[in-house]
Amino acid sequence: MSSDDSTNALSTGDSASSEITSTGGTPTAAGRREAVREKAQQVQVRQSRARMVRSAAWITGAVVVVAAVAIVVGMTVGGAASKPQLSPDGTDHDGFVVTSISSAGSGTVTSPDDATPSAAAEATPSTTASTAAPVQIHVYVDYLSPSAREWQLANESNLSSWVAEGAATLTYHPVAMLTAKSNGTKYSLRAASAAACVATYAPASFFQFNSDLLKRQPAVDSDGFSDKDLADIASANGTGDEPKKLRECIETETYASWAKAGAERAVAGIEGTDGLSLTGNAMVLVNGQAYQGEMTDPAEFSQFVLTSASGKSAKNQTPTPTPTPSVTP
Repeated sequence: MSSDDSTNALSTGDSASSEITSTGGTPTAAGRREAVREKAQQVQVRQSRARMVRSAAWITGAVVVVAAVAIVVGMTVGGAASKPQLSPDGTDHDGFVVTSISSAGSGTVTSPDDATPSAAAEATPSTTASTAAPVQIHVYVDYLSPSAREWQLANESNLSSWVAEGAATLTYHPVAMLTAKSNGTKYSLRAASAAACVATYAPASFFQFNSDLLKRQPAVDSDGFSDKDLADIASANGTGDEPKKLRECIETETYASWAKAGAERAVAGIEGTDGLSLTGNAMVLVNGQAYQGEMTDPAEFSQFVLTSASGKSAKNQTPTPTPTPSVTP
């Protein structure tokens, strides 16, 4: 109601009340009380209308906010539920076969002091006509595992030679077992995803990238490399034909869900073996047999490879105790 309308209403009320006057034009006491009552009623009506308008506006705003929140939550939940788990190209039982050793074996690899190079060389599998097939080596690697790093450093030179000579096939299975051991950054998971990206977009650089991640391994319970750092390491080793896609794949952690699921599958049971399952943060299989020797002794591992290549059972291995594994979220 406008001020003019209010004035008119009050004027009307005054006119009505003026009728209750004395014959001499002076309002009686009853007339004055009636006039005050009418004015009070008019003010009350205006206040009631104002409260109704404010209440309606508040209710409308609340409904809009609730509806907006419901839409956002629905889109988020629906998007997460419908997002497919992407899988990298060229996997072999969740692993990547090394197709090129690149320059991985050209660097200086420091072997343990107790390693015997001559013994390792004597145990190298041969690819003569009598050899039935190359030895199959499968490596389950968590890029935050000290044991995985020790094994890679000790055996990289021999691995490079065996693959180059066709004496062995080498397959790496990136697994995320220590995801909770990097201050919340999930480094193991991100590194495994990055390795899958390199295997997909720059397969010729995979072996070198894998080796670099282990050689430059962050300490357990540290943040680890950022996604950008991982992409930079990959670029330094060769980006293949699609460098932008490789970097985007690493920085968006495209294969993180795949890496987590792959670790869970390995813990449940390794396909193609006689009931084996992943029993540690680093595990090496040769022709389906688990290596249980010293991870830092290249001579011992070479002997195990030679024994496996000859078809003999490696019964004389001294098992190295490993903790019961669990895939951390």
